[in-house]
Amino acid sequence: MKNFDWTCFTKKIAVKAPMSLIYDAWTKAAEIEKWFLKTAEYKDENGNDIPKDAKVIAGMKYEWSWFLYSEIEKGKITNANGKDHFQFTFAGQCLVDVNLTEQYDHTVVELIQSNIPTDDASKQEIRLGCSSGWSFYLVNLKSIYQGGLDLRSKDERLKPMVNN
Repeated sequence: MKNFDWTCFTKKIAVKAPMSLIYDAWTKAAEIEKWFLKTAEYKDENGNDIPKDAKVIAGMKYEWSWFLYSEIEKGKITNANGKDHFQFTFAGQCLVDVNLTEQYDHTVVELIQSNIPTDDASKQEIRLGCSSGWSFYLVNLKSIYQGGLDLRSKDERLKPMVNN
């Protein structure tokens, strides 16, 4: 583990769907709730609520919650170019970059989580935990936008599992 990078990781997945649809999957509350979150709430710089079907832009703040977990994630949208790049703070001061490219008839989603602290708790909970979590949720993104099947467990009696 001497050369292991605890500060950053990258995940990629190809989704057979138009880039505009996958961009919306990240930038509209109604869409991100289909594959990733139980609830997504966005506020503009003045603290006003953003409609669920509106695209978020840089400077907006979010509050996210998941099925079967009581934690609320709060952060900020730091970049949203309207086409192929989306960036937000996550897990404290980490940055998540989502880059989209078209390859053949697929949209390749590249997710990079960086700025991960190197204390032992962050190594375990953020570096290893988020890496595992993003792997599942990216597969769920693909499942939803290619076939419509939501793989998340939402049954309170069945936690924790690989799909929640």
